[in-house]
Amino acid sequence: MRRRAVIFDDDSLIRYALWDLFDGRGYEVFTFPEPGLCPLHVVLQCPCPTGTSCADLILSDVNMHAANGIDYIEQLIQKGCRQGHFAVMSGHFTKDDLGRASELGCKLFTKPLDMDEVKNWIEEVERSIPLERVLFDWA
Repeated sequence: MRRRAVIFDDDSLIRYALWDLFDGRGYEVFTFPEPGLCPLHVVLQCPCPTGTSCADLILSDVNMHAANGIDYIEQLIQKGCRQGHFAVMSGHFTKDDLGRASELGCKLFTKPLDMDEVKNWIEEVERSIPLERVLFDWA
C-alpha cells in the first residue's frame, strides 16, 4: 500500500530530515516551506471524493514565516479535509497553540524533534490506515 505524507516547515533542514525519514519508509512525500505553496491551499473545499484522502498524515510547523500551521490545519478541516492524522511541531508552543492543537486533535512535537517519538507516531498512524483507503490523485 502506497502511503503519503505532507510536511510544512520553513526550515529546509527539518523538511529534508522529515522527507528522508518518510521516504525511507516508502512514503510519497510532499514538503513545502509554507502552506500557500501547497495545492490544497487554493481550493475552497476538500477536492477528495468520498472514500479518498489527500494524504495519510500532515505534519506542520506552527510558526512559519508566512503562516501559522495550526491556522492552516484548522482551515483544512473547515474545508472538509478527510485526512485524519495531523501533527504540529514547534520550539515554542504558547498556551493558545496547545489548546487549539488539542481541540483539532493534533499530535504535538517539540523541536528539536525526537525522531524516535516521530517514528512512534508514524507507526501508530500506519496501524490505523484502513486497507481499502484510496489516496486522491494530485495530478
